[in-house]
Amino acid sequence: MSVHAAALMSTDDLARRMGAPGLRIFDCTTYLKPGPDGRYIAESGRANYDRGHIPGAAHLDLGSELSDKSSKLRFTLPPLDMLTRTFAAKGIGHGTFVVLYSHASPVWASRLWWMLRAVGFDDAAILDGGLDKWKAEHRPLSTEPSAYPAATLTLRGRPEIFVGKDEVKAAVGKPDTLTLNALSHEQHKGTGGVTYGRPGRIVGSACVPAASLFGPDKALKPIAELRAAFESVGAAPDRRLLVYCGGGIAATLDAFVLTAILGHKNVSVYDNSMQEWSTDASLPMETG
Repeated sequence: MSVHAAALMSTDDLARRMGAPGLRIFDCTTYLKPGPDGRYIAESGRANYDRGHIPGAAHLDLGSELSDKSSKLRFTLPPLDMLTRTFAAKGIGHGTFVVLYSHASPVWASRLWWMLRAVGFDDAAILDGGLDKWKAEHRPLSTEPSAYPAATLTLRGRPEIFVGKDEVKAAVGKPDTLTLNALSHEQHKGTGGVTYGRPGRIVGSACVPAASLFGPDKALKPIAELRAAFESVGAAPDRRLLVYCGGGIAATLDAFVLTAILGHKNVSVYDNSMQEWSTDASLPMETG
């Protein structure tokens, strides 16, 4: 693994560290279910958490607690000072080490990891394989809800690791910047899958689907395979990489792998992604 691999924790490591004083474990699961109009309906993972979670884990609800209430779009990043206060109230702060996991897909854990990075908190790891792998290994589960005492957290913001549509639009055609789509190849081509407005992709973008980065056990693929996937589309370490998806969630898994596993230094996530871009007719898209 790379020098940054401390950001990925194995189930064995977590099992060994259980009960450590500063350890803070969070279930970050949200579910996206296709709605009658072909668009996704977001559902809190709280009910699944209540049915069984990693012992001692608290629940983080991205949609209701950690998204901007004033935004018409889903999962929009709140102002960083507000986000810092919310994280601190949940028990994330100086002297704690945070382990994030989700069920069914690691993208919810990576979204929270990227948000923590945006406020300047780096003592966080994603549980490799998440709840799926933990359960497959017959490790203990709890139905007791947990909460942590509030912590102290100082904002040391990295606002540049999230970008908006203006920055993405300005990057179109720039040779030193690559825009990367984390949705499926069929969504990228505009031939199928869920659409958020117009089908297709941001003009000039390449595609490394977030779902292609992990195996059936939900654990990330070997580092050589991850590196090859990004190298094959021209995601060189010296280029600025702007990653997008439907709503800024799947994109964070690409961003996590690029930053934490492969050591890229200049990666940003387009927060509102295709739910914003594809519904604005003035923004360039292509298909095929």
